Amino acid sequence: MPQPLDAVLAEVRGLLLDPALTRAVAAGKRRGLTPSVNRAELRPVALKGGNRLQIVTDDGSRPYTRNVAPGAEAEAAIDALLAEPFGNWHVETAGTTVQVRITKKGDAQVHRAAAAEPAVTQGHDRAKQWLLDPGDPLFTVVGGTAAKRRQVDAFLRALAATLPDDLPDLRVVDLGCGNAYLTFAAYRYLTDRGVRVRVVGVDVREDQRVRNTAVAEQLGCADAVTFVAGTIEDAVVDQAPDLVLALHACDTATDQALARAVNWGARWVLAAPCCHHDIAKQLKSNPTPAPYGEITRHAILRERFADVLTDSLRSALLRLRGYRVEVVEFVDSAHTPRNLLLRARLTGAAPAEGQRAEYDALTAQWGVTPALEKLLT
Repeated sequence: MPQPLDAVLAEVRGLLLDPALTRAVAAGKRRGLTPSVNRAELRPVALKGGNRLQIVTDDGSRPYTRNVAPGAEAEAAIDALLAEPFGNWHVETAGTTVQVRITKKGDAQVHRAAAAEPAVTQGHDRAKQWLLDPGDPLFTVVGGTAAKRRQVDAFLRALAATLPDDLPDLRVVDLGCGNAYLTFAAYRYLTDRGVRVRVVGVDVREDQRVRNTAVAEQLGCADAVTFVAGTIEDAVVDQAPDLVLALHACDTATDQALARAVNWGARWVLAAPCCHHDIAKQLKSNPTPAPYGEITRHAILRERFADVLTDSLRSALLRLRGYRVEVVEFVDSAHTPRNLLLRARLTGAAPAEGQRAEYDALTAQWGVTPALEKLLT
């Protein structure tokens, strides 16, 4: 039920000044109003000079950190943030979590919950460490089921394992972004690391572009996260990206994304393939080489072999183009059977001796021509 905004913000103020505060985030914007910063995060810190309230604000260009003393200085800083027309507040203390969303009418929708008990993992009394806090305003906007949070966390761990630590600037393109919740999660995680990020999401549907742009407005990151409608092959992107994402693009759409990444010279690629119809059709049409008839005799086994063969050939083609490639599981198979991730880093290294011959022999033996090979010709 909507509540008067002034009363709710007074409650938030009390929580922000509470010594039990653990973390708070303000983001998004109210209808017709724009805050002076896109996002603000508050947390207590212990410094040599004593306890301070750390406030990190992001104006879309870079984060700015300041540490304010308890008392009048902290109160003034908090009052200034509460006066900003943020659309969402998320506040955590040792005893409670409060989420506030300001409606189009200027009222407040409030969700209050007792603080969760720390998760116990393998007998150790320590809280589960999420790379993106499950209470982040992102999940308020795009939805935050437990399954979605697990997939976001798994994806961000794969991303963290791919990128170097010293990364001040990054241009990202997400090809076939769909509803873009992983796009936004990547942006949020990287900006929290202090990286200056510019993200472009590409999807063939115009209604998705409109929807995702509205979400970016709500989250206060529309200057840094933009969307275009177009095909993976032809969508106009102003600058070649450093990082290309292609998550669950269907069939040869993954090949189109990989080809575009290679042609851009992207330094890193993360691609999670979806269905693999193209090679499967070729296997069905061609005689199976001896002595492998049993592998393709049954349709279900032929389909699974086609999955393995497709991603093996994709990996080989990327290696021939100077990428170092790893094929890993990025989320538990209980969440989705399409859980493989091609993780590639451009090294520029020449193919190893015999690598091209091995690829040619494999495709010739099975009588297949991968879509990616055609696209890179």
